[in-house]
Amino acid sequence: MAKVKFREERCKGCGLCVMACPKGILRVSSRINRSGYPVAEVQDMEACTGCTFCAEMCPDVVITVFK
Repeated sequence: MAKVKFREERCKGCGLCVMACPKGILRVSSRINRSGYPVAEVQDMEACTGCTFCAEMCPDVVITVFK
């Protein structure tokens, strides 16, 4: 099973990772980081295939995928 970690303090809530996820398991949450941005999160970690599309798409290097 893959695991996705977010460096929430760097996330700007742009949603590019959400659009890149082929499984549709990412979303921009209602949680706000210290900079005032909503942060991305995984809705269903069990469904993650570890494809890394989300991490590749992120312009701020927020996401790390562990396989």
